[in-house]
Amino acid sequence: MDVVIMAGGYATRLWPVTMTKAKPLLPVGKDTIIDHVYRKVRKFGKVYVSTNKRFEEDFKRWAECKDVELIVENTTREEEKLGAVRALAEVSKILKDDMLVVAGDNIFSFELDGFVNYYREKGSCVVGLYDVGDLELVKRYSSVEMEGDRIVRFYEKPKEPRSSLVGIALYILPKDVKDLLQDYVSSNMHSDNLGSFISWLCERTDVYGYTFSGLWYDVGNADSYLEALRFYIEHYVDEKAEIDRYAKIIPPVVIERGAVVRGRSIVGPYAYVGENCIVENADISESVIFRKSVIRNAKVFRSIIDEDCEIRGIDLSNSIIGMHAKIQRG
Repeated sequence: MDVVIMAGGYATRLWPVTMTKAKPLLPVGKDTIIDHVYRKVRKFGKVYVSTNKRFEEDFKRWAECKDVELIVENTTREEEKLGAVRALAEVSKILKDDMLVVAGDNIFSFELDGFVNYYREKGSCVVGLYDVGDLELVKRYSSVEMEGDRIVRFYEKPKEPRSSLVGIALYILPKDVKDLLQDYVSSNMHSDNLGSFISWLCERTDVYGYTFSGLWYDVGNADSYLEALRFYIEHYVDEKAEIDRYAKIIPPVVIERGAVVRGRSIVGPYAYVGENCIVENADISESVIFRKSVIRNAKVFRSIIDEDCEIRGIDLSNSIIGMHAKIQRG
């Protein structure tokens, strides 16, 4: 079985941070989102990562010492991207085996062995499902209509969902489905969302649903990213970080190499402080602060602050701050 991690999007809902960083490479504690995905799937076969030209070098650095092959689409902007279906169709041209396909911004606690065994039992397409338990939440995702264990229809972001089961961008596709994938793409149908292809596929072959239990996060926006951070962060303070004797660290946090925490700062819980940051007389919780940023006399809560920023003398909550920003009380 070949494994394909889809990581070619531009994550516009997390701009401006993801204008310079690929979403799958964002930290969730010491590791990145895609690290968690990779660990779950690598035992099932050769891993391919589908990404784009803009973030190619970043993924090359991530892939060092891993058994991963990058497949890079020649795009650098949101307006140019192939979309998930067309990108998968390109990848499938070089693969010889069945495909386990997973989104690079999926993060989940469960293992995939039962999913793979269920596919081997059925011998046909299988889609990962998850019960979000709330019909309002379903409107953000793809819902399914089932007959027994078969999916008969796939609804993308339904206005009136009938079930709280959603598709979670985990698929196993037999190698003979590649021809159908090429037919779908050549017919100029929707190329951005794999759910649209699955809906089309349900009319032509048997597609089965496999329901997972455990925790699952679709890291689509700042809220879901910070929620995933809360669950997956493991306490780590680098030995090269400087923590003032008066500062208070509330685990779990990650404080990277060269970071300095001074004065009566409070860091944590659920905070990531990147390399060479300076935190002085500041309160940071449930937030991500990227490298070389300075937070002084400020309170930061449930926010994402990009590299080389300065935040001084303000309370900041539920915000995304782009690179090189300087914000202070006037």
